[in-house]
Amino acid sequence: MTEIKVLSTNNAPAAIGPYVQGKIVNGLLFASGQIPLDPKTGLLAEESIEAQARQALNNVKALVEAAGSSLDKVVKTTCFLKNISDFAEFNKVYAEFFKEVPPARSCVGNIDLPKGALCEIEVVAAV
Repeated sequence: MTEIKVLSTNNAPAAIGPYVQGKIVNGLLFASGQIPLDPKTGLLAEESIEAQARQALNNVKALVEAAGSSLDKVVKTTCFLKNISDFAEFNKVYAEFFKEVPPARSCVGNIDLPKGALCEIEVVAAV
């Protein structure tokens, strides 16, 4: 029987729709996409892609750690950018969080994101 555990932490933003922050299934965390909301205020980070990427990645880090894991155990990310022209600046911040062997990744651009965010990041991590 597969055990499914719902992940919940106050260190990342609460869900803003009918979903959970993440689920742990068979030793893998499937984290919902994180936009750059400050978990304490519920407000978006300042309007630069660097600040928003950093906040979204800090939210991802909080979820992964709440699951009992760490960023070095993230195996796959999917990144969404409102403006694909922000790709280089986004990558600079992303590289600060995934220094050694980065995870597999997809990146999609030129899409509208919730609350007018400039980026959103979802991950799968080993727990």
